[in-house]
Amino acid sequence: MVTVPAFTATGRRKCSVARVRLVAGTGKIEVNGKSFEEYFPTTALQNSIVTPLTLTKTNSSYDITVNATGGGATGQAGAVRLGIARALLLVDANHRPTLKVEGLLTRDPRMKERKKSGQPGARKRFQFSKR
Repeated sequence: MVTVPAFTATGRRKCSVARVRLVAGTGKIEVNGKSFEEYFPTTALQNSIVTPLTLTKTNSSYDITVNATGGGATGQAGAVRLGIARALLLVDANHRPTLKVEGLLTRDPRMKERKKSGQPGARKRFQFSKR
């Protein structure tokens, strides 16, 4: 029995986490058991996910299985994109300059700010009454 090497990587954005598994194949991308076109209905999110594959010219080289949890659609798409880029680096380290120039290896540090006590939100204040 011959085992095909699988490359795994994790991508995160906001509260979303995506565990990505890359296996040599035909270019099929599956997110949480669905095709990625079905899971991410907008073309902007779909293009975002495919960006690392397009830049490295590996669109139809790997089958990608993703387990995405937490957050919303945009956060999950960003997490998947980072996970795919990191997995491609494990496959071939020569992709690093191409991916780095496009900013695909940088984790987006922006998070939702926490709600503070004595306020209705993170920055919003209750209405002030002078008299």
